[in-house]
Amino acid sequence: MAQATGLKRRASRGLAPLGLLFALALAGCEDKAQSQAAAPPPPPVTVAQPAKRTVTDWDEFTGRFEAIEEVQVRARVGGFVESVQFRDGAIVHAGDLLYVIDSRPFEAVALQANGQLSDARAKAELAKRELDRALVLNQTNAVSDSIVDQRRQTLQAAHASEMQAEGALKAAQLNIEFTHVMAPITGRVSRHLVTPGNLVQGAEGGATLLTSIVSLDPIYIYFDVDEATYLKNNKLWFEGRRPSSRDTPNPVQVMLSGETKPSPSHDGKMDFLDNRLDVSTATLRSRAVIPNTDLSILPGQFGRVRLIGSAPYEALLIPDTAVATDQSRKIVFVVKDDNTVEARAVTLGPLDDGLRVIREGLKAEDHVIVDGLQRARVGAKVTPQMAQAPASTKPAADAKPAAGAKP
Repeated sequence: MAQATGLKRRASRGLAPLGLLFALALAGCEDKAQSQAAAPPPPPVTVAQPAKRTVTDWDEFTGRFEAIEEVQVRARVGGFVESVQFRDGAIVHAGDLLYVIDSRPFEAVALQANGQLSDARAKAELAKRELDRALVLNQTNAVSDSIVDQRRQTLQAAHASEMQAEGALKAAQLNIEFTHVMAPITGRVSRHLVTPGNLVQGAEGGATLLTSIVSLDPIYIYFDVDEATYLKNNKLWFEGRRPSSRDTPNPVQVMLSGETKPSPSHDGKMDFLDNRLDVSTATLRSRAVIPNTDLSILPGQFGRVRLIGSAPYEALLIPDTAVATDQSRKIVFVVKDDNTVEARAVTLGPLDDGLRVIREGLKAEDHVIVDGLQRARVGAKVTPQMAQAPASTKPAADAKPAAGAKP
């Protein structure tokens, strides 16, 4: 009996570890099933196919605006300034009165010149009558030929004196006219540099600068084209793929400093290319004409000039936000047929209306992740969703220069 009880006790002690192991195994299976049931689905991302359209590259340069016409208004006669007839910084038109200089001294000179002219005319009239009488008497030999010659010479001298008197009178009248300083061109006037009561010098003694005027509409923008860009454009011209700016007013687009608009705010056309490159900078001075109807651009401002730099070509474009940087490479994330993510190295082109031209690395049928890049992992699965709208609704446009690209 005692032996049977001992056997039962030993059997119970042997089964206890087996039960514990079985319980732990059941618990492990339950945890594994729960973890598998709670695994999250692949993250959602938005994809789009590259847009395909015809674009044109543009070269970009920094330029400075200059007035087409600029005049330094100086006194043409000396005298005391009586009044200033314009408001500083205002728009003036050709012929507007700017300054009034005391004209009384010149009026006195004109009066004197008028008297001298009357005297010269009277002498010329007398000399003509004497010559006529001498000619009549000479026919009857009452007056010698020498007397006739003397009377003719006297008449000629009287005419010369009359012409001198007329010139003196005109000069005096011009001086009176010059006492009213008029605006020679239409534009914006600077501040007045001489106040009433001051003495100014005329052209004879170093003319005093009174103010300046610059024209505003249209306006020039000057910029320098580097030698590499000039050679590239020259090659395109020889190949018949781009017109030369020397012969054709090629379009330009200008964005003012500080503007953040997606497209330039002013359009213009090429007007001038210099006849040689600057030997110190190896650049070609160029000029474009920009309409400035609202007079918002002032000479001296800087602007970014975009000049057509290629023939039209077909290109693939994606949103610029879809491009990532991997050290020195530019990459995009493409969703393959099995919904796994692939990193694709690409060669970038210029921007066009917020889209980036992709020169190499993509095909038209690729699905590029345009939203949700932070949720995508290379080699991992995702849940792709096509973008609701196409990558761009713009039918055709010209591409902007790539960021950091050399003109």
